[in-house]
Amino acid sequence: MSSVLYDTPGPRAKRRNTVFTIVFLAVLAVIAWWVLSALADKNQLAADKWSPFVTDSRVWTTYLLPGLTETLKAAGLSILIALPLGAALGIGRLSDHRWVRVPVGTVVEFFRAIPVLLLMMFASALYTQFTSISSDFRPLYAVVTGLVLYNASVIAEVVRAGVLSLPRGQSDAAVALGMRKGQTMLSVLLPQAVTVMLPALVSQLVVILKDTALGGALLGFTELLSQNRQITANYGANTIATFTVIALIYIALNALLTTLAGYLEKRLRRGGKSGAVVLPAQAGAPEPKSEAVSGA
Repeated sequence: MSSVLYDTPGPRAKRRNTVFTIVFLAVLAVIAWWVLSALADKNQLAADKWSPFVTDSRVWTTYLLPGLTETLKAAGLSILIALPLGAALGIGRLSDHRWVRVPVGTVVEFFRAIPVLLLMMFASALYTQFTSISSDFRPLYAVVTGLVLYNASVIAEVVRAGVLSLPRGQSDAAVALGMRKGQTMLSVLLPQAVTVMLPALVSQLVVILKDTALGGALLGFTELLSQNRQITANYGANTIATFTVIALIYIALNALLTTLAGYLEKRLRRGGKSGAVVLPAQAGAPEPKSEAVSGA
């Protein structure tokens, strides 16, 4: 079925697509065979390399699950703080007042330009020098601080772009109804922009989840990826197997997050289509007449 954006392929295009699909699958199979052969030559597919993850529950209870808990804790705190902070910064960048718009824009551009790992290290140094936070919690605080500062700045740009993508008539209609700028933003523009912003926001939430691993690399944060060192040290040369299992956990988490976001987006779009606003009739206005349907 053809549409403005899509033309139904004809017989030649279908044959060409079939050939391309077969060639792609063949190349993919060759690459997979080469990778598995290389791993087998290095004895990385031996059962003893993978059995600890199946036969020994201590690998999960001592290393993987505690690391996963720390990862989810850091990501959850960062998301809870970065989302409202980013929304506030994005709204600030849209302010009509220059004394609000310019400082907020400077803050957003500043933290968006600094690598998130540098923000984490700087926060860790500040907490070490000027606070009495315990060394047990300092890595978590530093990771959350770096993630919040960087991702709130990115989310602010997502919010700004989402609001600006809406038709100008939306804000004009709100102004015509006598709504103030704040009411227009909170009641009219942001609810509609959420659906537009959702894919970009989900991508940023996935980035937050993955970037928690940076804290484990240099700050001693005991997140999921950092547990590979303990597992390989206690269970032999399981480097490939450990990284594979950890990667599968990350894939499962991100797939779950994306699925939930997709479900939420569908609900929002369905609610937007069915959420027609009915205005009350003015006093003294004539009632609409119902048209009689004659059956001939």
